[in-house]
Amino acid sequence: MVNIGNDWDELLKADFESDSYKQLRAFLANEYRTRTIYPDMHDIFNALKCTSYSDVKAVILGQDPYHGRGQAHGMCFSVKRGVPAPPSLVNIFKEIEDDLGIHNESPYLVPWAEQGVLLLNTALTVREGQPNSHRDKGWEVLTDSIIRKLNDRKEPIVFMLWGGNARSKKALIKAPQHLILECPHPSPLSAYSGFFGCRHFSKCNAFLTENGVKPINWQT
Repeated sequence: MVNIGNDWDELLKADFESDSYKQLRAFLANEYRTRTIYPDMHDIFNALKCTSYSDVKAVILGQDPYHGRGQAHGMCFSVKRGVPAPPSLVNIFKEIEDDLGIHNESPYLVPWAEQGVLLLNTALTVREGQPNSHRDKGWEVLTDSIIRKLNDRKEPIVFMLWGGNARSKKALIKAPQHLILECPHPSPLSAYSGFFGCRHFSKCNAFLTENGVKPINWQT
């Protein structure tokens, strides 16, 4: 049984008891037994553990975990301390510096999560060296439910949707009190097509401030 340790447990109780999730668990049990899967099974739900439902101010939606050894730890775009920042995160940091003048070096994004930034991937596991290998295995049913529940919250949330995968979830966010910010993915393949210059970080903080919510310190 999944134990997040905060208000997500009650909110997702029916999801974790569903046939869809039971099938996903069976798939994952075999994957972890027979292949190299990231992140470590104890880290899968770190994003939810670190940022409770009631504390969410902003959501950054990623695709799936990093698929290289020692990188993924259950939070999108973040890597463990001491691991070099992957190219997408380097570009995220470049945009933050251009937008807010904040220079970041630590690729460990837990300080953001502790302030209310939910660092959620649409699929929460991946095979080593095989991006999207756990796509359409059941994770999207759960993560779509998480997005819908966040949409239902009365307090305003900023949803930062980068790239086609994340932007496809826009239809789940309908409540007028929320802000949707979308642009191309920060990957080197697409960052120059509109991620650079998006100024999502200052726009997020301006929206939070306007709504009486303490803005995010984007320093890691």
